[in-house]
Amino acid sequence: MFERPIEMVDLKSQYARIKEDVDRGIQKCIDQATFINGPSVREFQVNLEEYLGVKHVIPCANGTDALQIAMMALDLEEGDEVIVPAFTYVATAEVIALLKLSPVMVDVDLETMNITPELIEKAITPRTKAIVPVHLFGQCCDMEGIMQVAIKYGLKVIEDNAQAIGADYQFSSGVKAKSGTIGTIGCTSFFPSKNLGCYGDGGAIMTQEDALAEKMRIIANHGQVVRYYHDFVGVNSRLDSIQAAILDVKLRYLDEYCTARWEVAMAYNKAFGDIDALLVPQTASFTTHVFHQYTMCVQGGQRAALQEHLQKLGIPSMIYYPVPLYKQKAFSQYCAADFSLPNTEILCEEVMSLPIHTEMKPDMLAYIIDGVRSFFIKK
Repeated sequence: MFERPIEMVDLKSQYARIKEDVDRGIQKCIDQATFINGPSVREFQVNLEEYLGVKHVIPCANGTDALQIAMMALDLEEGDEVIVPAFTYVATAEVIALLKLSPVMVDVDLETMNITPELIEKAITPRTKAIVPVHLFGQCCDMEGIMQVAIKYGLKVIEDNAQAIGADYQFSSGVKAKSGTIGTIGCTSFFPSKNLGCYGDGGAIMTQEDALAEKMRIIANHGQVVRYYHDFVGVNSRLDSIQAAILDVKLRYLDEYCTARWEVAMAYNKAFGDIDALLVPQTASFTTHVFHQYTMCVQGGQRAALQEHLQKLGIPSMIYYPVPLYKQKAFSQYCAADFSLPNTEILCEEVMSLPIHTEMKPDMLAYIIDGVRSFFIKK
């Protein structure tokens, strides 16, 4: 029916549209032989700082490194508690455990699937030192409320912005800020499928604080300011020049990409609004939604059957995430065997994501919609 199979994300068609500019940027890096920390890295950094309205962007090798470097820079000590949502990708909690900190997993809101100030505050103890709000699937957590809690208890805030770059948060005053620029530090990933993705691994760290930015730059470069003189125990985490050149091209299209995803999501929402078994994604009043994923809830134990139905029609779907962090074997030491969070349990049983990307054509979108509706509405 279609020229190529339906994909969750169509990076091939996206590349075809910007091929000339991307190829030119890659070739320039090759011609200059500037593969590590070349001019393209600095150019992308400056352009991303301007786009986000943030003083400092520190490019790095991937989103997980970004989180680790952020936590290393905050001088957290072994055993310090860091609050994270239980419904998220493993990397958010993984770096906490790697640094011998203690991840404290809390529930999320059922509608937005994000952590809330109220749920965070209930989990704070004298050992709590930081909060990691994850802007899941493309919309911001309530950062104004979270920052108020952080100030009240003297906590640092590390925004995991891997899925929401380009989203706008609106404060109660009407002032707007880009996701990832509100907390103490923001972190993002440029994994290929992200809204702003490269053609390999990549990441970045954001902050408004000069001293903190300088420290993170040093940590990301083996802890050195002057070569061979190491002030901190650091890591080796760099964004390749070729990846930076690709990202600099795609940054010009980021708002357009976000709009395209939003339009697909709104078409889904409209099409599924009359199906009682489907809860379509809700956007909080204080944020825009850039729909890194279109994730709905399939109620009544019908998720597996719907997936099978769609698979037969050649329509892919994904489950993000099927197992709460506290039920992962890797984190068993941090939670009692009977630990449970009700909303997280529901989401892990019900969420399902449909294809959403910047190159979705009307006939493909209509086919996916018809495929979903045909499962629930028998002719």
